[in-house]
Amino acid sequence: MEIGIVGLPNVGKSSLFNALTGAGAAVENFPFTTIEPNIGVVPLPDARLGRLAEEWASAKVTPAGIRFVDIAGIVQGASEGQGLGNKFLAHIRSVDAIAHVVRCFKDDNVVNIMGELDPDSAVAIIETELLLADIQQCQRSLDKYSKVAKSGDKGAIAKCNVLNDAMKAFNEGRPARALDLPKDILDEFQFLTGKPLLYVANTGEGQPDEGLLSPLRERASKEGAALVTLCTKLEAEIVQLPPEERAAYYESAGITSPGLARLAQAGKDLLKLVCFFTAGPQETRAWLVGKGTSAVKAAGKIHTDIERGFIRAEIYRYADLEKLGSYKAVQEKNLVTLEGKDYEMKDGDCAYFRFSV
Repeated sequence: MEIGIVGLPNVGKSSLFNALTGAGAAVENFPFTTIEPNIGVVPLPDARLGRLAEEWASAKVTPAGIRFVDIAGIVQGASEGQGLGNKFLAHIRSVDAIAHVVRCFKDDNVVNIMGELDPDSAVAIIETELLLADIQQCQRSLDKYSKVAKSGDKGAIAKCNVLNDAMKAFNEGRPARALDLPKDILDEFQFLTGKPLLYVANTGEGQPDEGLLSPLRERASKEGAALVTLCTKLEAEIVQLPPEERAAYYESAGITSPGLARLAQAGKDLLKLVCFFTAGPQETRAWLVGKGTSAVKAAGKIHTDIERGFIRAEIYRYADLEKLGSYKAVQEKNLVTLEGKDYEMKDGDCAYFRFSV
């Protein structure tokens, strides 16, 4: 699953991507630096990994990762092909969720294509372009299913009813995520405004400007969206340092919680993922799966052979290990259970999959 990083040109998207991955995506002071999307996997910090690795004396520790896609800047008129709009909208359509980067810093040396710095208006431009793209998508789908519905096809009639309701909402400025649309409709038509959303406020160094942040906070609260504030420039500089020096840099900058860690966690929540672990002498590893994922499907995340030959899953809870102090104590309390294919994986599960192929 992937989260697309979107925003107007020059708001800090590529700087954020550099900070997230250290991949060195192009950062220049002009629009459309990023033309093809960059993809990177961002490690998700999790203190539980270290404790499990200590328990099992693991030779290797592997964190889970959140996939981010850096998508080039959208401009007004993108839905009509302005800038590189059609290409960018196609890239957004392919991701599972959206991280909308909004400029909340003042810097005369960085071009602001809007002229005046107005985070709320900047958000509205992109939301409007995505809505216009959804209207086009909805109309094409209506044209397709209306012809079939005329023959009395009940499935086509039902889809037309839902699409007509969606079209009315889009024309009123309401996004698909606010409509409680059936999952099959969202899956089939991939409405851009139906994707889960979080805002990333790119602030300047030092104390954030509350005058710029306040409208964005209000919008996020109204929409039920998450808001993460960070300085992409500072985070990008810190990621270039050796890992052992980063904590001191954060401390000197007065940052108690690194922005990238908060963003990775917000991404996990946005995608509704849970984290389970496999642990042993060779490796302790974290795995991310969607909420409601069965044990057999979680096994397939590790290897298709384990899913194909699945027998049982040995499950214990990390919380029990932490509470009792050791895996042996967990065993003695009979807190290691044998689960079948349909067991629903939970955050903090530690699993050993029995299989035979």
